[in-house]
Amino acid sequence: MIKKCFVAILALALAAVSTAQIASQQRVAVPVPLVSTDSLMKHIVELSSETYEGRLAGSRGFDAAVAYVERVLARYGVDFTQKDMAHLFETECNQVENCKFNVYRPGTKERDVFTLGNEFCCAGMTGRGYVDAQMVFVGYGIAEDDYDEYRSVDVQGKIVIVLTGLPEQSKLPGRVLQGYQTLRDKARVAQRHGALGMLAVNMSQSCLPFEPQGKVYNGELPHLTTFPILHLTHDCAARIMESEQAPLDSAAARINRLRQPQSFSLRQKAEVDVNAIYNQRALTSNAVGVLPGCDRKLRDEYIVVGAALDGAGMQGETCLFPGADINASGVAAVLEIARLLSDPRYRPRRSVVFALFSASEQQYLGSRVMVSNFHPLRHIEAFVDVQNIGSGDSLAVLGGARYPTLAQVAYNYDTTATHAIRTDLPASDPRGDALAFDAVGIPSLVVTTTGGMQHNHVSSDIWENIDRRILSLGAQLALGTVCNLGEGLYQGRSPQSRAWRW
Repeated sequence: MIKKCFVAILALALAAVSTAQIASQQRVAVPVPLVSTDSLMKHIVELSSETYEGRLAGSRGFDAAVAYVERVLARYGVDFTQKDMAHLFETECNQVENCKFNVYRPGTKERDVFTLGNEFCCAGMTGRGYVDAQMVFVGYGIAEDDYDEYRSVDVQGKIVIVLTGLPEQSKLPGRVLQGYQTLRDKARVAQRHGALGMLAVNMSQSCLPFEPQGKVYNGELPHLTTFPILHLTHDCAARIMESEQAPLDSAAARINRLRQPQSFSLRQKAEVDVNAIYNQRALTSNAVGVLPGCDRKLRDEYIVVGAALDGAGMQGETCLFPGADINASGVAAVLEIARLLSDPRYRPRRSVVFALFSASEQQYLGSRVMVSNFHPLRHIEAFVDVQNIGSGDSLAVLGGARYPTLAQVAYNYDTTATHAIRTDLPASDPRGDALAFDAVGIPSLVVTTTGGMQHNHVSSDIWENIDRRILSLGAQLALGTVCNLGEGLYQGRSPQSRAWRW
């Protein structure tokens, strides 16, 4: 028994020593410069300006943003000569030229005029066209045998009002509800029932009830070419329904409490006129370049640091989604890392790939395109994504559940420098653009914030609302993590992932 205990204790001691060796290996003092808040803010101010029109992937404004970041990176010695890295590809692009939305009070010629960008915006993939018709409230827009919100109302030739999201409690199975998650899902059902247009009421908690929220991705093809879809603020819809059979919040509460449809026709009519230019195959590209490492043996190994460059765009002349925090803040961090690593004193031994992705708002299409076309894929040792670091109360590192050793590199740097990671959060999987790298076994993590997202795809996401303190801490953490990974000590790839072939 004593011998068994001794063996167990010895095994634990050896494991502790091994863990300590790994930790000390990752704590090797690597010189890390300090980020400049002014430099970060300069890029955010630039990219969130009207010049880039909200950086909608496939648009002229986004192309201008790509040209800007490539000019900046080239100035720091980032190499763009490997043209196979640019990855020109196609994406949906829908540019709203203008939109009119009026509501006529019953029995009169009086109308309430709503302004694009103030009380509503268009769905990212709205169809174009003119509709002047009565409105019908159809709850969450579900039409199934066991739960049909269209059964008791006639929507033929009318405009439906639907709530975004899904009922809080539903007797329908999850596989059925999957078909009602996006605006295109709900619009197709409405169109099949004869509706001519849709007003979607934003029930999301990720923005204030009076702020229009831009959503580029609205679901899978096909595009509903002549079916207008508007995205109303909660307050706008509440104003429209306040004198009807049931106010908005009351109707929504009854649906969720009773788990029964509460559909009804409104007395008011709506006038919707959308002029949108849709291109199913708009050309766009990532901005991808390499800063060669300083070590002959390690320069063929890569650390990728990236961020989403695209945003929710601009609609008409009154509705701009600047995207200062989401995600000009992450792009600014990537550009600042390039500036600092261009200094020979801080040049990593491994090569660093700088990747600014297009079409992240379209299910992270740009990062998936890069992973499927980056020829030295098996030589990527790790991917660090920087998301939305311009607001919040602390930093978070996502991906530790799958890649704890990689996350530990960030945690170790935080304990000696930034002291800003919130440590009481459970380990999580990678998300966002990191999903594409994770899918092929490349260790990935995301540097982001907690308590942020106050300006999630809304017009108030402007540079004046950036928290300079948390921005600098997030950029510094990303920089320190990349510097340590670039030294060559971290080895996280499995043999299986290195053998991956698309």
